[in-house]
Amino acid sequence: MKYSKILSAIILVMFIALAGCEKQDVSPISGPVSDNGIQSLSKHGGDFQADFHGRRNFHAVYTLSNSSGGNSVIMYERSANGTLTYTGSFSTGGTGTGAGLGSQGALAQAGNLLFAVNAGSNDVSVMEIGKNGLTLVDKKASGGTEPISLTVYGRLLYVLNAGGTGNITGFKIDRNGTISQISGSTKPLSSGAAQPAQIEFNPEGRVLVVTEKATNMIDTYVVGFNGVAVGPHTQASAGDTPYGFEFDKRGRLIVSDAYGGNALGGAMSSYRVNIGGISLISGPVYNSQTAPCWVAITKNGRFAYTTNTGTSNISGYRISFDGRLILFNDGGNTASTGAGSHPIDLAVSNDSHYLYALSAGTNTISIFRINNGRGGLTPVGTVTGLSAGAGGLVAN
Repeated sequence: MKYSKILSAIILVMFIALAGCEKQDVSPISGPVSDNGIQSLSKHGGDFQADFHGRRNFHAVYTLSNSSGGNSVIMYERSANGTLTYTGSFSTGGTGTGAGLGSQGALAQAGNLLFAVNAGSNDVSVMEIGKNGLTLVDKKASGGTEPISLTVYGRLLYVLNAGGTGNITGFKIDRNGTISQISGSTKPLSSGAAQPAQIEFNPEGRVLVVTEKATNMIDTYVVGFNGVAVGPHTQASAGDTPYGFEFDKRGRLIVSDAYGGNALGGAMSSYRVNIGGISLISGPVYNSQTAPCWVAITKNGRFAYTTNTGTSNISGYRISFDGRLILFNDGGNTASTGAGSHPIDLAVSNDSHYLYALSAGTNTISIFRINNGRGGLTPVGTVTGLSAGAGGLVAN
């Protein structure tokens, strides 16, 4: 009788839980479910890549014009020596702001699809990548105002909206590349004056992270099997003004600490991320430079870089096996992007041979060869002629 009552109680709890779930179709989602009921979506991510034929046998770099007169993605073909050749400008069907976005992640690539924010028209665009350019597949309202950052995992897209009180909103990605908003996926930030900088899935697709510049907070959201994020769970960052970030190959979170642009006061910090939030590994690790804001990490997880917007240079850090950050012994001045360049976005090529830095002061992209043994940077060249206010950078 005792065991019968326990079994009946378990069945009742399961029935109530199933009845309360939102019936959002983000199928086919597969993959192991953890003890807390959160699905990793790992196999699902692989299926998504296969649906869109994987990456083609060419390499490219993309940035966003962010023009208020008509937003577009600028595409450059990448040669074997890292140099870039202009391919073309391809309309997103929306508009930008004409000014800096103050964010990381305005562009994101998954397979043969490129996702872009249109901060001026409050929508996001999906574009298919081809050898000769990009084709607009879909454009939908972002679920808020002034979308500035987005992230993709499997068939899920999440957008960070900075306008108004700010929010995050989720979308399902269909097999043909079109997107549809997931009911109940719009969630708030820690406050209505957060000034967010970036959103990104962790490598397992179970947790979303958002950095907030004004509050010095880092938000985490747990993503359920139906694609709906739960949160935010908000924690204070170790350093001031958490800005751009990236995950290393072991899932550690590497964050730039801009310290409000205080002269020579910048730093970076590293954290462990789990369902319960974040825990500090190391930091703030100061680099004696000004306004480190954007972050890129080599694919082998050994080196992290940040652009110092105020001092127009790049700082390099080694990532130890346990996730600690160790500043290169160059005093934080690993490479210069040129006087008055004010570098913002960073991207590492998929072979980790090259680092690309977009500069807002000179409207250029600086190209550096990465010394994979020690992480040092060697200048290769510069691309000029970008529009003022350009933002977002993706390299493959």
